[in-house]
Amino acid sequence: MSQTLQPTSLGAAMRGYVERGEIPGIVTLIARGDDIHVDTIGTMTTGGAEPMRRDAIFRIASISKPIAGAATMMLVDAGKLHLDDAVDRWLPELADRKVLRRIDAQLDDVTPAIRRITVRDLLTFCLGFGSVMAMPGTYPIQQPIRDGYLGGDGPPNRMRMPGTDEWLRRLGALPLMYQPGERWAYNTGSDLQGVLVQRVSGKSLEDFLRERLFDPLGMKDTSFTVPASKLHRLPGCYCFDRESRKLEVFDSAGNPEWASPPAFESGAGGLVSTVDDYHAFCRMLLNKGRRDNERVLSEAAVEAMTRDQLLPAQRQGSDMFFGRHSSWGLGMAVNIHAQKPWTVPGRFGWDGGYGTSAWSDPKNDFIGILLTQRLMDSPEPPPVFTDFWMHAYGALGG
Repeated sequence: MSQTLQPTSLGAAMRGYVERGEIPGIVTLIARGDDIHVDTIGTMTTGGAEPMRRDAIFRIASISKPIAGAATMMLVDAGKLHLDDAVDRWLPELADRKVLRRIDAQLDDVTPAIRRITVRDLLTFCLGFGSVMAMPGTYPIQQPIRDGYLGGDGPPNRMRMPGTDEWLRRLGALPLMYQPGERWAYNTGSDLQGVLVQRVSGKSLEDFLRERLFDPLGMKDTSFTVPASKLHRLPGCYCFDRESRKLEVFDSAGNPEWASPPAFESGAGGLVSTVDDYHAFCRMLLNKGRRDNERVLSEAAVEAMTRDQLLPAQRQGSDMFFGRHSSWGLGMAVNIHAQKPWTVPGRFGWDGGYGTSAWSDPKNDFIGILLTQRLMDSPEPPPVFTDFWMHAYGALGG
């Protein structure tokens, strides 16, 4: 297999989004083995003059999730956790669960959980609680999720999130939506993985990740906070206003929320990173848990993370996330059918709502990372994602 990439059309496709004013700046990386191509396009802010830079620090949103999964599996490797352990030993707030009789039931219309929630349930997102993919106010459970800043109903609000213990108390006061193990539900499992790592290790999630993952992989810019000395490398972050038909500031470059440590370190979407940092993480997974001669994760842990862990019945109702070509491993998505040229079976990774996408393909020894500054407008992948992956896989040639 030739290792040479030919990204002739990728840069032009991405530049079109900047030239049309749809996205201020973009950083892309494609890598096959040691052949790595990075492109920086556009500017750090809308209407600004400073060019986008390779070491720009992006809010990576939900591509934080595989990192939370890796942290959890490190504790499994160390024997501190087992996949079928009940989590209420460390998260007593989740003991003795009640479950809504139906997703549209009132909060007191419940039945006892048939079993306890396990570590595996958190990693597979089958704990029985997660994002409600319906218009706000459709079901009674949605309002307390929104009021408690528990995530998954309404836009994230980093500065209003409570501390870890209070967040878990609020979550534990609500019934589950489904029986443990019954079906996949988005997002909450990754935040709970982060809390579990803190409780088991006795360290903050930031400190655990720094010691066990970021430092060993040389991920020097990945964190829950951007220090003052690096704020000049944090681009503006924007959302599209449907009324003004313009990009509006979601988080400014000059006074960003990420300049201050959060009360809650969200494993589901709280990290910032750079394209080279995230590439180091992806490369470790493609190398089956190794960085050069140093083992970071066991080969068995990586194999489990990147293998489909769901039954078809557990994916029911999740077509918005999976279509017909994907499923979920432990902490990340896994392609199971070749519906498009880039949905290669065995390819793993995820996308982020702040305009980020990162997937790794063992069959082709291929990594692609897209970092943008524009929030996704809907759960459907935006055109820039589709174009990126189409042209990225075009670079593989025949």
